[in-house]
Amino acid sequence: MEISLIMALAAFYVGLVKGGLGPVPGALLVPLLSTQMAVADAVALTLPLLLVGDWFALPVYWRKWDSRALWLMIPAGIAGVLMGVLLLSSLPDIALRRVLGGISLLAVAYKLGSDSLASITYVAHDWHGWLAGWGSGFMSAMANAGAPPITAYLLLRSFKPVQFIATTVVFFLTMNLVKLPVFLATGVLDAGEAVKTLWVLPLIPLGVWLGKSFLERVDARKFDLFMLILLAWAGVSLLLG
Repeated sequence: MEISLIMALAAFYVGLVKGGLGPVPGALLVPLLSTQMAVADAVALTLPLLLVGDWFALPVYWRKWDSRALWLMIPAGIAGVLMGVLLLSSLPDIALRRVLGGISLLAVAYKLGSDSLASITYVAHDWHGWLAGWGSGFMSAMANAGAPPITAYLLLRSFKPVQFIATTVVFFLTMNLVKLPVFLATGVLDAGEAVKTLWVLPLIPLGVWLGKSFLERVDARKFDLFMLILLAWAGVSLLLG
């Protein structure tokens, strides 16, 4: 499959994810792209798409985030990003595929166990936010799949839905803004190659709109199950392939 078609599909998919499909579908993007290209290339080329998606989401949730949680998570998240980029730029592709496979299966495990998190009696500590931020930053740098740690942490905090989404939007926008210059400096992302993909950006708002429409019609449980099966298949394939 040609890279132009791959990136067009990826841009449309990012729009669907930002339109509300959730963390599991978002974690599926890089594993699927990695069947067509090197892991580092898949992570790098989807970064500009995610940044555009983040900017579309930010005005919708402006000032609705939890500042305390962000102050705890963002510094640790930046440290996680820097460590993740170091590995991404130094490990051979076969090792990255094993790491990506493990992250994919971790996302599946998170989703399967997330329903029980809301019933846990939880006492918040600052280090929980640090750990969640670091884990999400690290996984975001390695695979653009940092949702499980931060989502689990915020779910335990019992945030209201809008505050929950707003906090994740600001966190991942910050992580992606940090990743961009670091990816360019380390050579993970080639500026010339990134420019060639700019034509696909209009597909992101289209995906956002269709994602919202899709969610109004689809059976959420069946959709989540389908996504989990795909993500588990991708994770196992990356580990064993």
